[in-house]
Amino acid sequence: MPVVVVESPAKAKTINKYLGPGYTVLASYGHVRDLPPKDGSVDPDNDFDMLWEIASDSKKHIKAIADALADDNELILATDPDREGEAISWHLEETLRKRKSIKKDTPVSRVVFNAITKTAVTEAMKNPRQVDVPLVEAYLARRALDYLVGFKLSPVLWRRLPGAKSAGRVQSVSLRIIVEREMEIEAFNNREYWSVKAQLSTPRNQAVETRLTVLAGKKLDKFDLENATQAELAEQAVKSRDLTVKRVEAKPANRNPSAPFMTSTLQQEASRKFGFGARMTMNAAQRLYEAGLITYMRTDGIDMAPEAITAARDAIAAKFGKDYVPDTPRIYKNKAKNAQEAHECIRPTDLMLDAETAKIADPDQRKLYDLIYKRTVSSQMAAARMERTSVDFGSADGQVELRATGQVVLFDGFLAIYEEGRDDDAADDDGDDKRLPQMAEGEKMAKSSVVAEQHSTQPPPRYTEATLVKRMEELGIGRPSTYASIVTTIQDREYVRKEKNRLIPEDKGRLVTAFLTNFFRKYVGYDYTASLEEELDHVSAGEADYKKVLSDFWGDFKITIDEAMDMSITQVLDKINEVLAPHIFPPNEEGTDPRLCPNCNVGRLSMRTARSGGAFIGCSNYPECKYTRAFGPPGQDDASGIPPEGKELGMDDGDKIWIHKGRFGPYAQRGEVTEENKKPNRQSVPKEWPPEDVTLETAVKLLSLPRLIGTHPEDGVNVFANIGRYGPYIKHAESTSERGGTNANLEGLDDVFTVGMNHAVQLLAEKVASRGNRGGAAKTLKSLGDHPDEGGPIDIMEGKYGPYVKWEKVNATLPKDSDPEALTIQQAVDLITEKQAKKGTKRKAPAKKKAAPKKAPAKKAAAKKTAAKKPAAKKAAPKAIDTGDDVLE
Repeated sequence: MPVVVVESPAKAKTINKYLGPGYTVLASYGHVRDLPPKDGSVDPDNDFDMLWEIASDSKKHIKAIADALADDNELILATDPDREGEAISWHLEETLRKRKSIKKDTPVSRVVFNAITKTAVTEAMKNPRQVDVPLVEAYLARRALDYLVGFKLSPVLWRRLPGAKSAGRVQSVSLRIIVEREMEIEAFNNREYWSVKAQLSTPRNQAVETRLTVLAGKKLDKFDLENATQAELAEQAVKSRDLTVKRVEAKPANRNPSAPFMTSTLQQEASRKFGFGARMTMNAAQRLYEAGLITYMRTDGIDMAPEAITAARDAIAAKFGKDYVPDTPRIYKNKAKNAQEAHECIRPTDLMLDAETAKIADPDQRKLYDLIYKRTVSSQMAAARMERTSVDFGSADGQVELRATGQVVLFDGFLAIYEEGRDDDAADDDGDDKRLPQMAEGEKMAKSSVVAEQHSTQPPPRYTEATLVKRMEELGIGRPSTYASIVTTIQDREYVRKEKNRLIPEDKGRLVTAFLTNFFRKYVGYDYTASLEEELDHVSAGEADYKKVLSDFWGDFKITIDEAMDMSITQVLDKINEVLAPHIFPPNEEGTDPRLCPNCNVGRLSMRTARSGGAFIGCSNYPECKYTRAFGPPGQDDASGIPPEGKELGMDDGDKIWIHKGRFGPYAQRGEVTEENKKPNRQSVPKEWPPEDVTLETAVKLLSLPRLIGTHPEDGVNVFANIGRYGPYIKHAESTSERGGTNANLEGLDDVFTVGMNHAVQLLAEKVASRGNRGGAAKTLKSLGDHPDEGGPIDIMEGKYGPYVKWEKVNATLPKDSDPEALTIQQAVDLITEKQAKKGTKRKAPAKKKAAPKKAPAKKAAAKKTAAKKPAAKKAAPKAIDTGDDVLE
């Protein structure tokens, strides 16, 4: 019987159910080969030869497929119906041929289906084909390009921009989109404007909210009322006049449904409605696809199969009635740049199966299926019919006019099941969806209130994962299969962080973008990246040679790489300082040089990078002047109340107490850094304490930690209270730096400073009891003294499985029925020696006994070793000089 190979075990299980016992269905578990992550895996000098390597986890899956082919001499490749799926099939066939698991007479075929249903799978089996070579070549070209950019450009970043992690052909372009939006926000200047609203009442006491549209006979534009004075005059003009209904206009309007989902719109809508990230959405969609509930989820097509359209119309008629079914089916065309429309939209495989009847256990998958179902059905429903009404009110002299707008839904149509969400940068509808009371021309209106309201223009919003994908799609950058990995990668690289679902560039991301846009501008250009995607699409259509595409790219790219490597770090940072100057050195109110150091008034400020990858602003007069501030515009630390040089809180016991902002957050510090005191006492400020609220008293309390509560009444070992990485805790050990011992959590921060010994002993006992005494501090039964030959104390300890002798790292169990109190030191040494012999770690006692003669040569050897290191340090000096003042530790 034929061997059918798919990507995942879940997909294999579903397909096996449809094909029955006449087939062996196995999973490859994704890609079986990839390029090794090292230089040389793609060789541009050897016709772009690619070195493939089988993943260690994949070897057992390959073997399982090979073993099955030994019994069943037919292979059917049934991987996903896109470029990646075609590539997996190609890799499988190539690998199995190299293993000689595919013989000369072994039939090999490729089948594709857009949905994992019995009909789709059995129909695909009737229409086999061979692996699509142009599609594979498009994959090879894309993989080689991504590799060449990643492995040739990333080392340039490492050497010329300390702290940068990597660059990518598409990830760097998406990062540029985020950084440029952030710079737009920072450069944005708010503009004040005012509006006047009036609450009116009809003769029937029905309230109507209106806004001023005409003043002094002239139509008002958005910024005509620039300040409070003008707004107050406008307000008085309305208050001083009687108002009547001048015009009532009612216009019919239709609202059509949105197209069914493709990958990008599904990610956007799942983000708007559920707050799902791109990867989370795709993971849930993958599970739904493998279960046979939806069609393939990586697609930029929005058309629907004819049979699916018919099924959708039948479902609409059954659920809502014939009035909700339009006369003709709706046909959708994709407007996105470079859309391939190679597949259907994302839709349910059974349009009579809604989320309730589908019985999906996972809540995220259930929500996503419900979204896909409603969007698909609504896309074939009748338009919503509305009546949009606008009413104008004016004074008899024509000096002022106000307007109210609203609408009435006459027929809900597709709105009965679904309405698309909106991004927060969507245009405001000014309340057009409100219903208005009945009014007639000439009716007098009473004024309930007239209010002037202040407004301010807002900067463009930061991108979410969904709006970033939308922007990439508009620019023609990336493809459905890459969106989720791109937005995840830039976060994993710590170039971007996500706060409240918004993407904010980190310092590293800004620096990498500034570097690439200046020295590799072509390769992070939107048009260039989109045109390269078009070329790859031509390859997949069999219209272009993929090696020519690679050759054309590599020729110019290699020259640019070499030019960048010829530059010094200082040249790179000087250029970035120049480019980012409007952001990090904006003009000040005094009109003085914004780059003059405010601390020494001698040095000039410039951007520096640390080896950790962070960026900061430092003085060129370093080390004489150690002024630094955070990367970015001056004053951005004001919210915390901590200036760049730190905030002095006062004096305690002759020391200045400071609070500083560090790489890992704010911290309190006793004294200052000096040659004699390079590491003054420091303590991190807990996250629960706002740094601006830290006082001298609280800082001194922090710096008193760890607090010695006392010695444990049972064993005399110290018990400390402290604040650690995971919150407040107590520790039972000789010192806080000692590894091991017993730790127990405290409930609150205040407990660190107030907990007493009784409560501490109780918490420690509960902790030991909860883990069965595992890892707890062992009780010493008897101390025998130091080892007579080797030195070091020998103790008899109480263990979980009986008493034992402890010396250094050797634990030797006492023989059964022996009395620990009667054990002599010699007997203990014999037990230790026996245990060492079993482990093969016994020391040669005579070598240690000859102390004086033997120790002297050992010291000389150590001295020689130390001396030998000095030349190595000198050799390393040029590298340190190369980084020079660009790195401040």
